Amino acid sequence: RLDLRLETVVGDRGVRMSGGERQRIALARALLRKPSLLILDEATSALDWQNQSLIARSIDGLRGAMTILTIAHRPSMIAFADWVVAMEDGRVVEVGQYQRLKAKPGSRLSRMLSGEQSETEPADVA
Repeated sequence: RLDLRLETVVGDRGVRMSGGERQRIALARALLRKPSLLILDEATSALDWQNQSLIARSIDGLRGAMTILTIAHRPSMIAFADWVVAMEDGRVVEVGQYQRLKAKPGSRLSRMLSGEQSETEPADVA
């Protein structure tokens, strides 16, 4: 399907692909550039949990090779994070090391991980 390999245009003006396929291609293109800083904004939102898990483990494998800023709502995408910044209504409400916030009762992260957060109370976690 990718006649021009990584240079193939995907999306509305190119090869028609699903959202998940486009996300995987975009991530592959970004990783091939070997950036010193990689920003992932909901990078797996269109993927099923199996592909998301594979990508999360791959990203974890890049630890030390580059700085990765991950913006995500799904716990599996932040499980490898060293630091977490939780935001609400555009404001920072919590900052800390992942493991400490996870273990801290009542923290935004621990509530999100335990499923206590309601649909009307989303936390943007980066």
